[in-house]
Amino acid sequence: MIRLQPNNAEAYTNRGLARSELGDKQGAIADYNRAIRLQPNLAIAYNNRGVTRLDLGDRKGAIQDFNRAIQLQPGYAKAYMNRGVVRNELGDKKGAIEDHNRAIQLQPNDAVAYNNRGVTRLDLGDRKGAIEDFDQAIRLKPNYAKAYYNRGNFRFLQLRDAKAALADYDQAIRFKPDFAEAYINRGLVYEMLGNRKSAIADIQKAADLFQQQGDTENYQKMTQLLEKLR
Repeated sequence: MIRLQPNNAEAYTNRGLARSELGDKQGAIADYNRAIRLQPNLAIAYNNRGVTRLDLGDRKGAIQDFNRAIQLQPGYAKAYMNRGVVRNELGDKKGAIEDHNRAIQLQPNDAVAYNNRGVTRLDLGDRKGAIEDFDQAIRLKPNYAKAYYNRGNFRFLQLRDAKAALADYDQAIRFKPDFAEAYINRGLVYEMLGNRKSAIADIQKAADLFQQQGDTENYQKMTQLLEKLR
């Protein structure tokens, strides 16, 4: 497409998304930059570049891109949702809630927006609101592994309800078999319940996944944890 239409901004945006998903973040940024030069009012290019900047740890740049995307397209729910995530990470919980609320107002059936608001509500100590959001996210998207994981964390860490937490981690792993963090937390619940064998199996699985993913730091943490468990 780009070879035939070298000035097609949407083609660069699409290739940028593909590059980002393949792990070529710098290549993705280059494509989004090119798309924006060709079409300065292309909101999706700013939004997608913001996501990639966030992946690279550039929160300030990400916020700027999401702001621009929203300025260009005030009804852009995904940009509000993404900006809410960054605001939450930066400690602006109020701003994050406002963005999540706006995203839900624009797209009331978006499970991701409810999940993200649930995380922020939990950070703010709103346990009732958090569990309502996680429940709604799962109702809207029954195979949403991250929402099960977050609800499992809430049930384990906030309610100390091991049985319910295990059920949620089971579902998270069922729908996302490479979800290393879910294996870790399920392993910790097993350890708390005195099921050392299952705990070791889950932590070992998490270590294997981190190793496959090239995450050396977390792989080493898991090997250290395994030494303690054994």
